[in-house]
Amino acid sequence: MLDIVIEARQAELSPGFTVKRILPFRLRRMVGPFIFVDHGGPLNAPTGSINNFDVLPHPHIGLSTVSYLFSGNVTHRDSLGVEQLITPGEVNWMTAGKGITHSERFEDPAMLAGGELEMLQTWVALPEKDEESDPSFENYKPEELPAFTDTGVWMRLIAGDAYGLKSNVKTHSPLFYVHVVLQQDARFGLPSGHSERGAYIVRGRVEVNGVTYHEGQLLVFTKGVDPLIIAKEQTTLMMLGGEHLGERYIWWNFVSSRKDRIEQAKEDWKQGRINLPPMDNKEYVPLPDDKTKPAGGPPPNALS
Repeated sequence: MLDIVIEARQAELSPGFTVKRILPFRLRRMVGPFIFVDHGGPLNAPTGSINNFDVLPHPHIGLSTVSYLFSGNVTHRDSLGVEQLITPGEVNWMTAGKGITHSERFEDPAMLAGGELEMLQTWVALPEKDEESDPSFENYKPEELPAFTDTGVWMRLIAGDAYGLKSNVKTHSPLFYVHVVLQQDARFGLPSGHSERGAYIVRGRVEVNGVTYHEGQLLVFTKGVDPLIIAKEQTTLMMLGGEHLGERYIWWNFVSSRKDRIEQAKEDWKQGRINLPPMDNKEYVPLPDDKTKPAGGPPPNALS
């Protein structure tokens, strides 16, 4: 029924900014192509302190980052010259490919006045043939995304295909990523057609096969098994998965099917060979001390 239940762990991105880290986990590094999941917030920051949580320019290779906000907003700037204010319900899909840098800044006056922030950030590993593709960034508005409602159920298909719906978000491999809100006692099934499937409980509680699970848990389901998910109270889920791409190495913000490629990316960042965002190039995150092997997962300050 369930391969594993992963409990979110605490990870500090910057002083005072702690997130729930779900993937990678030592016993389950990926679900489909999803290799990294962080849940930040809900965060109510004191006036004037939210910009302390800014994520300075930093590099990526070999993956797509997906930023999805429940509340608040953040300004994205990258080395392609893109500047995008990210707001709730949008899909912001940045493909690093052979290399990109970006920053995430909290600059909105409402946020600076103590507004709430809550977001999920995921990394999607790229197929080997696309790991050295040109970098790109796309922003998709909520009205561009397929949605579905039924008695006690609301869902938005963020990317991929599920439940007979298909998103226009450009992806590189078969996957699904769905935002679901269930009212108490609502019943919901898993999408078919994907070999690896998981459901992260953002808030609320659900019952699966007579067992109750709670906020902060990722349920990873057994292939070919299709249990009902029953909401014990109003519940928000992020459902994700797809087809497995093979093993990947992950170190800091770098993902690759090859260890030597990660070593090259580390050296490129140290030597300044990866361009900074042209509109945010006065500071950056230095390469962490290399105290872990590439296969060991990201250190606690890994950023998306």
